[in-house]
Amino acid sequence: MSVIDRIFEKAKTNPQRVAFPEALNEKMMQAAYEAGSEGCIIPILVGNEDEIKKAISERGYKEDVFRIVDVNNEDYKVSLIEKYTALPETRLKEKALRRRMEDKLQYAMVMQAVDEADVTFAGIDYTTEDVLLAGQMIIGMKEGLATISSIGLCDIPGYEGSEGSLLAIGDSAVCTNPNSEQLASIAIAACDTVKSLLDWEPRCACVSYSTLGSGQGELIDKVTEAVRIANELRPDLAIDGEFQLDAAINPAVAEKKVKRESKVAGKANVVIWPDLNVGNVAVKLIQQFGHADAYGPMLQGFRKVVCDCSRSAPVSELKGNIIISAVRAAGEKCR
Repeated sequence: MSVIDRIFEKAKTNPQRVAFPEALNEKMMQAAYEAGSEGCIIPILVGNEDEIKKAISERGYKEDVFRIVDVNNEDYKVSLIEKYTALPETRLKEKALRRRMEDKLQYAMVMQAVDEADVTFAGIDYTTEDVLLAGQMIIGMKEGLATISSIGLCDIPGYEGSEGSLLAIGDSAVCTNPNSEQLASIAIAACDTVKSLLDWEPRCACVSYSTLGSGQGELIDKVTEAVRIANELRPDLAIDGEFQLDAAINPAVAEKKVKRESKVAGKANVVIWPDLNVGNVAVKLIQQFGHADAYGPMLQGFRKVVCDCSRSAPVSELKGNIIISAVRAAGEKCR
């Protein structure tokens, strides 16, 4: 059974409520329908009820698979506003919130913030910037984290790592040139993400072109400081470095290069890149030469699970990322 098949089975044991503000988009509705009809999620279509029902009928779907939330239902909107403005962490007053809820993406996130949904999933009609800004304003940041970032999961044929053929990597998509504090946040969030999604005990390596002082320079200093900050903030997590990539994931190389005790060296299941240049190149190398399946990017750093997808993604990829997001949400509730 592949990793994605195992995640699908896990989703079915505790289906989460996923809100879709791009409800009328044909690919998004199909992905939501397939995930919902297979029992992996409870899909919530957010928009104009009449338009949504018409589209469901025209596309030949069973309406009872979906829950439909009509953004024009004033009673429901008022109840959402009352619940949201009563939250201790809210930064928006009623008038400003009502204005923002004219946008379906922010409407869906208000639902999520008050536990009327578990995940917000968008990105075909909305841009990545739209999703990130709305998430920061409506959902807010997770306590102790300083930046929004992403993580991906690679299934690499022929790779024999500490989790078999699987390796979690980040950030390959969002944070361009993180400073030490941001890099520490990325590492901490990545550990929490893999734990909620895969039940791994995370072993996180922050990588660079140096292993424990074998090189010198500002680029290395940033990574070593990030490790120090991450360990100070979350001593419960195994985050270590700086390591070269081979020292992070290869036990034989780690034995030669790492001359101190480490829970991570040689057996990392999470790898954190020093910047987006490295991350983008690395994931494409893994895909092109390693012929890996790469799942994600999964956004992290928000108080709750928010997902942005690729506009060009096929339905199968959308469905997979929807279900991954649902399993993450279920896992985070258990922590």
